[in-house]
Amino acid sequence: MTPPIHELTDRARDVFRIVVDSYLATGAPVGSRTIAQLSGLNLSPASIRGVMQDLEEAGLLAAPHVSAGRMPTETGLRLFVDGMMHAMEPSAQERATIEAQADTAGPVEEALAGTAAALSGLSASAGVVLVPKREPVLRQVSFVPLSGTRALAVLVGTDGSVENRVLETPGASPAALVEAGNYLTARLSGLTLSEARARILREIGQERAELDATARALVEAGLAMWSEDGGQRPVLIVRGQARLIDPAAAHDLDRVRQLLDELEGKEEIARLLASTQDGDASRIFIGSENKLFALTGSSVIAKPVRALDGRVVGVVGVIGPVRLNYARVVPMVDFTAATLTRLLG
Repeated sequence: MTPPIHELTDRARDVFRIVVDSYLATGAPVGSRTIAQLSGLNLSPASIRGVMQDLEEAGLLAAPHVSAGRMPTETGLRLFVDGMMHAMEPSAQERATIEAQADTAGPVEEALAGTAAALSGLSASAGVVLVPKREPVLRQVSFVPLSGTRALAVLVGTDGSVENRVLETPGASPAALVEAGNYLTARLSGLTLSEARARILREIGQERAELDATARALVEAGLAMWSEDGGQRPVLIVRGQARLIDPAAAHDLDRVRQLLDELEGKEEIARLLASTQDGDASRIFIGSENKLFALTGSSVIAKPVRALDGRVVGVVGVIGPVRLNYARVVPMVDFTAATLTRLLG
């Protein structure tokens, strides 16, 4: 069982902090002689080795090789993050870089991508942003026949966005397709998809929809498909994947290959990020604490983005090596979340 931080002696805490700080800075194990030369602890290498041995037996340090120095275990990093880390607020330049990307004029997705890229560059990790699929405000809906049993449903938003879906339309004539499209366009322009669906279903339920049975079926199927699909496809933006291949990982091609494969599985990443939405503080997953990156030695820092009324409107974070500079990156993620609140709220 891992001892709480207050049960470590002052000497053990000092040595442990030096090992962690050095490892997070270099990614390399730290030897007792190096600690004796750089720490100013006034301890001999032999005394330091004894303390490091105690920390290893407590599960906080490990030696990758017999003759190597020590490095923190995932358990040790968790103890450090929870009990010893001193957060470093982003500099004025770092804040300006993030804010400049978030304030970019144009589509919201471009601002999100820019923010993820800025976070990636500043943290030397992969930047990730997850937001729910934004509902378009409808301008036009049409159905284009593809074959005897299928049609292309085309939704045009007031922002110029266009989305297409292939819809099964058994027995629908070209006239029914036109009728259904005209009906939707006439009644739904200016509404969001959820608003449009509620209105149309209400009209159909009250039998106020002037549609024949085939056109009515098309309208119901098209709205149901878009509503379900839109709710299940959050926007996930990942930038800076190459930053995850640090020198240590480059020597392990299997680990690199698996890490990149995991980043391609955006649904799994989205699910992991979505799990952080309950709560206000940043969530930190160190190595195997999250199953997705358990075998590749990666950590995740994520924080929910809330609107001014408290609703969760997204998640922002970074994916990086276990030796992330947590003290610097956690406040950076916090600031990015606050910046995106202004953008998405």
